[in-house]
Order: sequence, then C-alpha cells, then structure tokens
Amino acid sequence: MKKLLLSILLLIALGSNAQKKNIPKIDLPFQSAIDNAYTKFKDLKEGKNADYIKELANVDPDIYEIAIVTVDGRIFTKGNLEARVSIQSISKVFTLAKVIEESGAQAVLDKIGVDATGLRFNSIVAIELQKGKEINPLVNPGAIAAVSMINGVDSAAKWKNILQTHSEFAASPLYINRPVYISEAGDNLRNQAIAHLLLAYGRMYFDPVQSTDIYTKQCAINVNAKELAVMAATLANGGVNPVSKKKVVSAETCQFVLPVMATAGLYDDSGQWLYATGLPGKSGVGGGLIAVCPGKFGIAVISPPLDEAGNSVKAQKTIVDIVRELKVNPYLIQPK
Repeated sequence: MKKLLLSILLLIALGSNAQKKNIPKIDLPFQSAIDNAYTKFKDLKEGKNADYIKELANVDPDIYEIAIVTVDGRIFTKGNLEARVSIQSISKVFTLAKVIEESGAQAVLDKIGVDATGLRFNSIVAIELQKGKEINPLVNPGAIAAVSMINGVDSAAKWKNILQTHSEFAASPLYINRPVYISEAGDNLRNQAIAHLLLAYGRMYFDPVQSTDIYTKQCAINVNAKELAVMAATLANGGVNPVSKKKVVSAETCQFVLPVMATAGLYDDSGQWLYATGLPGKSGVGGGLIAVCPGKFGIAVISPPLDEAGNSVKAQKTIVDIVRELKVNPYLIQPK
C-alpha cells in the first residue's frame, strides 16, 4: 500500500512539474518587446521639446521611459523612472472618465460632444463654427468644459476631486509640478479666452476663470511612465486598478472613454495613430503617450521631443514597434 501511495504521489509531482514546464512564459514577450524597442530608439534625436509653455523647453530631452502594466497587475519597465514630466493633455482622459462616472455618458454627449473637431487642439475657430457644440473632451475647449462639470461645491473641491481621481488611476499619490503650473498659469490667456467664449454659448458649467485654472493645474500633474501605464491599465481592466485592486470607475465608463481616445487622442494625427496601432491612445505635450489594449494591458512611454502635431516622436515609434512585436493590434485578425 505504501509503495502504491508513493507511486501516486510521484506521478502527481511529475505531472505538476510537467504542467509547470508547459506553462507559457507570458512575462517574456512583454519585457523583450520593451527591451528591443528601447535599444532600437534610445539614440533617436528627432523632434523638439514644446516651448510655447516655457518650462517645458527646459525638460531633459533625453528622458526615455517605457512601462507596460497588465490587467493582472504585472509591471514591466525600462529606463530611468525617477524622471517625471507634467502629464499635460493625457489628464483629459481621466477627467473625462470622472465626468462620465458622475454625470453619465449622455451628459457628455449633450454638454460637450465627442466628435473630432477637425481643427487644432486649441482652436477657437472650432468653437465659433459649432457655436460651442461638438467640441470634444480631448481638445482644450472640451477639456475645460469637462473640468467645469466635475463635482465640487467650489474650485478647491473640484480640484481635490480631479487630483484624487488621477491618483486613484495611478495607484499612487500624485502632485503638481509647481514650476510648470506657474509657467502655464502666467501664459494661459488663450485658454481663458476659450472658456469665456464657451460661456457666451452656454457651454461652461462653472466659473470660466476658475475652471481654466483647475485645468491648468490638472495639466501640471507630475508622472512617470510606470504611473501612466497603471492609469492606462486601469482603463484596460474595465475601471479596476490592477495594482491597487480598487474600482476607480465602472466598466461602462471605460466603454465610453476609449472610443474618444481612439478618434481624438493624438491631436491632428489621431487617424494615423489608429491606423498604425489599432489602440486607443492619448498624448501630452510634456512628452508622455499612453495606449490601452483592452482586456490585456496599458502601455506608456515618456520622451519629451515632439513632432509638429505635438506628439512624442520616440514614444509613437516605441509603442508602434511593441504593438507589432506582440501582435496585439485588434484589427490584425488571423483567418481560420
């Protein structure tokens, strides 16, 4: 009987080991794809830092960080993640998510709009042409309107709500890059004009000056690639942060955020981005770029030099390369 039991236990152990050996190393493709892209593009010198915000011109152009966070919480990185940049327009995604969570998807459709404007991200003409309608929450007019819709009895409460939302998406307490905020706040007359024009058309839902200031603070939140990737992965995971395991927004909210990212996430080159990757993405003039692979992972790259459209040159090339190596473009359908 003892011999029989020992034989059974031995077979179980051997079977278990065999199963372990047969488990695919799902970690390897992510890290190797990151490593390959980093090696390929680390010496690329194309593009230049944004300089219309004076402080951004002073950011180290050699910062290069890559991070992937999977929906089950695994983290893969490359580069010096100690370096942080201001989040800029990537913040628009997470404020939009909070507005949808608080007020519903129909409210965004009715009060802001979701169609791409077809004009520059800070266009005043787009507001005039549509009389404040269909201005999109991922360009400046729609983003300022979205800030004005955030719950809060006053400016301080609205800002606290926005900062807390971004921190929950990142699974980390985030803070403002003070020099960037001061630089932007001293030179945001165009955004103030946008807010007042929206008010004239009845498309601002809080004080325009205070809304513009909150928006300016939002854009100055400091992040690294890992934090951005966790934020993207939370969207990929239906609103549940894969690191903190906290539900930040609902799956239904993510369902409405991702299409807006797909159609308007990279300014005038949003169509080219979707054509190359098939993934919803969002860029910021601080040099950050995120992409969401729904149900799989979030990816983020930081590299400050931008192309003429305002998107990081190196970040775009990096994510396109990784998406191709991992074969995760959802439109890449293998015939059966």
